[in-house]
Amino acid sequence: MIEVLNGIKETVVYQDIEGFRLHSNTAFETYPDHWHAAIEIIMPIENLYLVSCKKEVFTVQEGELLLINSGVIHGMPSTIHGKRLILQVDLSLLHNVAGMESTLSTIPQVLLLTPSTAPAIHARLRELMLAISREYHSSAILISASIYAKLLEMLVLVGREYAGKRNASDTVSGKRQEHTEKLLTLCRYIHEHCTEDLCLDEAAALAGFSKYHFTRLFKNFTGVSFYKYLNQNRIEHAEKLLVDPELSITEVALQSGFLSLSAFIRMFKLINDCTPTQFRNLHEK
Repeated sequence: MIEVLNGIKETVVYQDIEGFRLHSNTAFETYPDHWHAAIEIIMPIENLYLVSCKKEVFTVQEGELLLINSGVIHGMPSTIHGKRLILQVDLSLLHNVAGMESTLSTIPQVLLLTPSTAPAIHARLRELMLAISREYHSSAILISASIYAKLLEMLVLVGREYAGKRNASDTVSGKRQEHTEKLLTLCRYIHEHCTEDLCLDEAAALAGFSKYHFTRLFKNFTGVSFYKYLNQNRIEHAEKLLVDPELSITEVALQSGFLSLSAFIRMFKLINDCTPTQFRNLHEK
């Protein structure tokens, strides 16, 4: 299934439809830890499937979906008889969809969607995944547009479901929607300006909340504190820079918004369970 692997970076080959690659995978083999820029959605249709990510193993049952965000290191650790659909999508296809990138940045890096974890949307997500598979293997016109529309519906459902859960503490729907829009805008801002000297007071002012109100709302919305979210974005930026062997670790740290090398290494290890040098070595193998 992995066609081009450099170290642990997979380059997805979009053969049939530009921006989309669908594998009807039945291979009885393990896949090593790897990452790619594409978003990946896995859905077993015969038997379960195992996916590992940061020392956690996700057991995905038939009809359940596992969404793996861009840049997340993951692997398939065991050989299991069965069949699963594996959809990979070029992230650049979503760049012009307002709010999509910021929404993707607020959901977990790996999200398991089941009848119990997402009862309101799971059945529709399963239908859409199967519809994408039928469309992908058809000879109809406008296949790419049809798949794109179905993918957008899936991501909208996931984004709304997740944002809704994060804001369950708000009792007034109008205020919840207002808070959601403000926080999504701020998350996008953080993603684009994470290498700058951002602070809690500035973020709260940009969102239009008092510092203490903002602290509670942001934690409810993203699941982490403002500074942890900021550092996660900085580390994601650093991971992209580390692929360039011409940049020193110190240069990567400074260009990613960290004031010292020690702070960068400490935060990188806390988030990725390895040092920046170890991460770089994995990519150079």
